[in-house]
This record gives sequence, structure tokens and C-alpha cells, in this order.
Amino acid sequence: MLDAMCVALVFFAWIYGVVEAEASMPAFALGVMVFAVFILASFGALTVSVDERYVAIKFGYGIFCKKFSVKEVAAVESVKNHWYYGWGIRIWFWPHMWIYNVSGFDAIQITMKSGKIYRIGTNEPAKLEFAIKAEMSKGDQ
Repeated sequence: MLDAMCVALVFFAWIYGVVEAEASMPAFALGVMVFAVFILASFGALTVSVDERYVAIKFGYGIFCKKFSVKEVAAVESVKNHWYYGWGIRIWFWPHMWIYNVSGFDAIQITMKSGKIYRIGTNEPAKLEFAIKAEMSKGDQ
């Protein structure tokens, strides 16, 4: 994702140079470019942490965070996302689930006791699945 941010920065710098050479750059256009780079940086990484109470996810610098209570998790399993599920934060309607992913196709699927389904992208699905199941078993004791 860092590569994509670098490409975007070079592209915006090129556009800025072209527009500056032709006419003055409107402040609005510069603001849009800065905002686009900020969004790319904010969603460039997905950090997942597991403790005795929550499975927490955080995109980039923490602009978007979500916590799932370990007590409310009914099941967890490693899965492969289809390519057409895409990346980012998505809602999928068949099956109905939320997807949080930044790259690749490996993920874990968390099914809550309420029936809601969430998929969290990860490079290490087996380790994450094991960590969540370990915390779930601690709560059962």
C-alpha cells in the first residue's frame, strides 16, 4: 500500500506541476489532493489485536476503529475472500456480512451470537484464529 501512496504522491505532484505551469492552482484542487493522500494513508494498513475482552481492528493511524467483544463471538474460522469482495470496508449482501480488508484474500470470519458476520483480512489467518479461540476458551472457564 505504501507503493500506491508513493505513486499517488508522484501523480499529484505531476498534476500540480502541469497545472501550475498553465495557470494558477486553485486552493480547492490542492485541498482535494491532500485529502486523497490522507485517505490513502489512513486505510493503508489494518492492525488487528486480541485481548481477553476484545478483538480490535484499526485502519492506518486509527481513523477507523472497531471492537468485537470476545464474549459475543459464537464462531471463528479461517476463510478465503473472493476477488470480487474487494478491499476496504465493505458490506456484502449475499451472504450478509461486513468485510474489513486492505490486501490479499486471506481472512478470518467471525460469527457473532447475534448472527452478524464479519470478515477481517489478515496475512496470518491461522494465528489470528488461534488467538481468538484461545481468548474465547478462557472466557468459557
